[in-house]
Amino acid sequence: MASSRVCLSFDFDALSVWLAYDRVTPAMLNRGEYGARVGVPRILGFLEERELDATFFVPGHTVESFPAETASILEAGHEIAHHSYAHIDPSLQTPEEERADMERAWTVLEGIGVTPLGFRAPSADLSESTLTLVEELGFLYDSSLMTDDYRPFHPRIGDRVARGVPLERGRESTLWELPLCFELDDWVHFQFNFDPYRKGGATPSQVLEIWRAELDWMDANVDGGILTVTMHPQVIGRGHRIAMLGEFVDRCREVGARFERMGDVARSLG
Repeated sequence: MASSRVCLSFDFDALSVWLAYDRVTPAMLNRGEYGARVGVPRILGFLEERELDATFFVPGHTVESFPAETASILEAGHEIAHHSYAHIDPSLQTPEEERADMERAWTVLEGIGVTPLGFRAPSADLSESTLTLVEELGFLYDSSLMTDDYRPFHPRIGDRVARGVPLERGRESTLWELPLCFELDDWVHFQFNFDPYRKGGATPSQVLEIWRAELDWMDANVDGGILTVTMHPQVIGRGHRIAMLGEFVDRCREVGARFERMGDVARSLG
């Protein structure tokens, strides 16, 4: 069988993820800044030490708020991909608002010399317009959906379905979908919040058990499978969690998996 591939992806949301909440406090914003102040430098050091390539999905708001940290990602040779401008769930936007946000983010990325190959929707959610817009803007891949787990596919556009009405499939898009899942997302497991309440607080051993089991099953059962791991500098950047990431990387290398940037994976699919 072809060797497995692993994509380490980091959503560098910084302040933008907290600004999406109805009630924003200075303490919440400081948690976001941790991702820029501590998380990104620590992750870049980890990736350099381990000789790993990675993909960073960076909102335009983060690019403009933390230009030095964003530049350091590019200087280290990692991919920067599109993650909206303001990290607003597209399902809450009008088509006009979503287009304006996405085009604004595109312009910001072009301003730092990046023509993004990939898109990831804030909150991993879509509107009825999102994939059409992503396709129109010329992205090579999306990484927001959970229709599959270890195999890239072309997501459909224009599905129709309702209660009491069976699915009518739309057309296949030109995009590659590099699927993700919440089980492989550090925010879901670790991030605590008071209001709105989020439990968080999982131990690294619990999360490592899940991530290793996903990797091992894919490697044993899927020919050339691709595992996408979603992380956030303000979450995975804590010492005990990045130590867990090190153990996961060790396991990936034990089974012979290759680490690749998501844009490189998408290019290889033709």
